[in-house]
Amino acid sequence: MIFITTLANGIRVIHEEVASPISHLGVIINAGTRDEADNLNGIAHFVEHTLFKGTTHRNSYQLTKRIENAGGELNASTAKEETCFHTSFLSPEYRHAFEILADILFHSTFPEKEIIKEKDVVLEEINYYKDTPAELIFDEIEEMAFAGHPLGRNILGSRQSLKRIGRQDILNFVKSQYTADHIVVASVGNLSHSSFLKYCNQYFNQPIAAQCANSRSPFHHYSPTHLVKHKNTTQSHVMLCNTAFSFQEEGRLPLTLLTNLLGGQASSARLNVSIRERRGLAYTVEANYSPFTDSGLFTVYIGCDKDEVERCIDLTYKELQKLCTQKLGTIQLHTAQKQFIGQLAITNEAKLNEMLAIGRSALYFNEVETIERSFQKVESITAEQILEAANQVFVPDHFSSLIYTRL
Repeated sequence: MIFITTLANGIRVIHEEVASPISHLGVIINAGTRDEADNLNGIAHFVEHTLFKGTTHRNSYQLTKRIENAGGELNASTAKEETCFHTSFLSPEYRHAFEILADILFHSTFPEKEIIKEKDVVLEEINYYKDTPAELIFDEIEEMAFAGHPLGRNILGSRQSLKRIGRQDILNFVKSQYTADHIVVASVGNLSHSSFLKYCNQYFNQPIAAQCANSRSPFHHYSPTHLVKHKNTTQSHVMLCNTAFSFQEEGRLPLTLLTNLLGGQASSARLNVSIRERRGLAYTVEANYSPFTDSGLFTVYIGCDKDEVERCIDLTYKELQKLCTQKLGTIQLHTAQKQFIGQLAITNEAKLNEMLAIGRSALYFNEVETIERSFQKVESITAEQILEAANQVFVPDHFSSLIYTRL
């Protein structure tokens, strides 16, 4: 059983005990790019970078070595609605993992000299993405779809916004966003639940603001946009997108299954078969669906020759149209469910992924379902639900497009 417990200071904690030589501990925070001030785009990501640069107890080198000497590693990520920092380590070193992550959460000092150095690092990260069109186009399609809204902000920010960020801005962001109601401590590893709670109370039950005072502005006004950008690339890059279901909407799970059926990792995914396997028009073709708290985004990405762009787009819309007009048969539905369940199981097999998943579930839904329950939900999806989800999202006139291509 997996239980969510709330500490006296309001932070929620969750743990799954597993017999493994490696364990995982993370802090998931309900604060991301959409929570930034307009003039400080990129600060959520920059906070993630600078959290590791020193605390009142340790400098950056000591933080890293404390984990690495325990056979572990530190990592972090920033998304539109969340920030996460976590560690994987040898299971007997749980105490060290708790000690370091709590030190980072409660006692980071954000030294001025480290801020200056880290800005150069993030600038190079921005340059990397600008030089990598297959990565950059995913950010730009989100900027187009959510134009004028915080969900459209680039996670990295820009050169200009990065220059504006100062130490006091960082302290203000952390104070306002890293509040108890926005934080979950998640763990998957070889530790008893009683010991987990003991460590949580020892290290994470520290004074912290109870509630975030800021509220998120909901997204309402989507307008399809079509844009072609000329870039010095050998391959053309194509993105198609439409807004989709939020975390809370019933269509989320059917659309997730649809996305996997259409452009998931399996070589039998419909777009892969139609565009790559049958016709050899593209090396990479994939579909993705990202749900947020009040909206979502469905995308299709294709990397192909310039002369095949229109043909690939036409083939994509044909596959979308089939899913809107042709209800899946019993065998097709069962196959799609089984394949998706397999992907869930493979992802869940990696315990780091499982730790992050249960942490996010606790953060957004305040509950965690077993993997068996997840399988049951997938198996209960009907062909009618899939058809309805397809007809709500796969509407060609509602799609935006972004194409990178050479002159």
